[in-house]
Amino acid sequence: MPWLRNLIRVVLTLAVTAMAVVLGLTLWNIYMIAPWTRDGTVRVYVVDIAPEVAGTVVQIPIVDNQFVHKGDPLFVIDPVRFRLAIREAQARLDGAIEDLRLKRRDAQRRMGLGGIVSIEEQEVFNSSVAIQIAAVDAARAALDIARLNLQRSILYSPVNGYITNLQLRVGDYVTIGQARMSIIDNDSWWVYGYFEETKMWGVHVGDVARVKLMGYKTILMGHVVSIARGINDANGVSNERGLQNVNPIFTWVRLAQRIPVRVHIDHVPPTITLAAGMTATISIGPAPRGAKGRLTTWLQNHL
Repeated sequence: MPWLRNLIRVVLTLAVTAMAVVLGLTLWNIYMIAPWTRDGTVRVYVVDIAPEVAGTVVQIPIVDNQFVHKGDPLFVIDPVRFRLAIREAQARLDGAIEDLRLKRRDAQRRMGLGGIVSIEEQEVFNSSVAIQIAAVDAARAALDIARLNLQRSILYSPVNGYITNLQLRVGDYVTIGQARMSIIDNDSWWVYGYFEETKMWGVHVGDVARVKLMGYKTILMGHVVSIARGINDANGVSNERGLQNVNPIFTWVRLAQRIPVRVHIDHVPPTITLAAGMTATISIGPAPRGAKGRLTTWLQNHL
C-alpha cells in the first residue's frame, strides 16, 4: 500500500526531525546556558611535617599512604641528648638559685650595718641580687626550653589524614624545618570548578552542586562555598619601559574567562577513593527531572 509507506516515511521524518530539534536545544542549553563545567579539580589541604629539633630518627611507627588519626605518633628523634640537656639546665638553675640565696644574705647583712657600710656599697649588693634574679629566670627558661625540645622529639599527626611522600628511614638525621613527609588532611576535601564567565549568572554561594568524577559513575553532592573575586589579567603585565603589554585579539572571537568556584563535598561514599588532582564535571543546581533531564545529565557527564 503506497499511502501507508508514504505515511511511515512522513512519521519517521517528523520523529527524526523532532529528535534532532530536542537534541539541538539540549546541546544549546548545556553548552551555552546551563551552569556546568568539565574543568573541575579535586583539591585538599596538605600538611608538611617538619621537626622543630634536629637529631637522629630512632623510630617510625607509620608507613607511606597509611591513614593516621590526629595525635598519632609519626616518628621519634633520639631523646638522649635532650634528656642530658634537661639535666644540664636543671643543674644550672640549681646553681643560680643557690647563688641568689648567697647574694641575698650578703645584701641583708650589708643592710644591717647602717653607718658602717656606705650606701653605695649597699646599692652594689642590691644590684647584684637583681642581676642574679635575672640569671635565675634565664636558667629557668633554659630548662623549660630543654623540656620542650624533649617533647618535640616525638612528632604527632596534627590532622586526620593519609601519610604521603614519606622520605624517612630509621637512622636518618633530620634538621629543623626540613619536611620529610606530608599528610593529606582527610577532613578538607573540596573541588574547584572553573566556570566560563558567561555561565556565572547561575552560580551562587549555597547552590547545590553535583560532582561527577571522571573515574567513577557515582554523583557526589555538594554545595558552592565561595566564588573567586579575581583572576590574573595577562594584559596588565608591564614591559621594561613600564607600559602595559596588551595582546592582540580577533575582534570576532571572544574567549570567555574562567572563574574559580569552590565546591564543598557533602559526603564521600566509602566506595570512592579521592585523590588530589582528580578531574571532575560540576553541575550547579538540582538534578533535572524527566527524560530531557536524564539526557542533559548524560550529555554533561559524557561529552
